[in-house]
Amino acid sequence: MDNINILLIDDEIEFIETLAERFELRGYTSKIAGDGESGISMIAKESFDIVILDLMMPGLSGLDTLRQIKDIDKTLPVIMLTGHGSTKDGMKGMRMGAFDFLMKPLDINELLEKIKLALSESSKG
Repeated sequence: MDNINILLIDDEIEFIETLAERFELRGYTSKIAGDGESGISMIAKESFDIVILDLMMPGLSGLDTLRQIKDIDKTLPVIMLTGHGSTKDGMKGMRMGAFDFLMKPLDINELLEKIKLALSESSKG
């Protein structure tokens, strides 16, 4: 998993800044977007290996953001996060093309395993 470029999209800026720092400590490159619109704009301009996307955001929701991400690049793996116990929306996201979803608070090791698995799966397809 060398030189993995991760995009983190979440309106909880402190949370994704901390997550980005944890990725950096492990040698991964990550960028952050505080809302769906910014994330979509970043995806349109540069290449990412994977997106970590919050489900519940003001403005463009996580599901709407996912839909637009998949319109830009159907093969880009997306892992959705929810802190609101919304398993139903997480499952809907997976039907829409998300690789998986995780509940907040996150276990960083579980997230890293999901990232490895998502990248492994996307490289096969």
